[in-house]
Amino acid sequence: MQIQDILDFWYTPPMPQHWFNSTSALDAEIRERFESTWAEAKAGKLDTWKATAEGCLALCIVLDQFPLNMYRGEARSFSTEQQAVAITKHALEQGFDQQLPPERVMFLYMPLMHSEHLADQDESVRLFSAAGLVENARFAEHHRGIVQRFGRFPHRNAALGRVSTPAELEYLNSKEAFKG
Repeated sequence: MQIQDILDFWYTPPMPQHWFNSTSALDAEIRERFESTWAEAKAGKLDTWKATAEGCLALCIVLDQFPLNMYRGEARSFSTEQQAVAITKHALEQGFDQQLPPERVMFLYMPLMHSEHLADQDESVRLFSAAGLVENARFAEHHRGIVQRFGRFPHRNAALGRVSTPAELEYLNSKEAFKG
């Protein structure tokens, strides 16, 4: 699998309409096509991709987005999230985000929005706002608010085997709850 294969899949219709509205069939397709690539990236076998903006973007998609589809509702859907965060930070240090168009840079920043670390959340809000990605900035602020309030994303508790606090349970059973 090559960098361009990942980017072509992710950015070619009809995929963009499923970015935030997947189906079980699409989840299965991503698992079938990209699970071995994800395993290679997880093991560091694709670290040479970090040399370019497109390579960092592809790694963020593979390590942050694909597992959310491939392992929906399972702990391993979050197992490479922090690797993706590290790649995002590396890309920022290299100025790679400045080399990507806005519709692509959002997925370079997305691991920060998915992180349960407040500093990453703050950076997510800053980056999406600075890039003029208004809708993403709104979601980044929403995600940050959840992490500020609970120190984590309560909707992940079941998958990660964490015990929900009474406040988290109340939130999860409310109309305002974010379910992932």
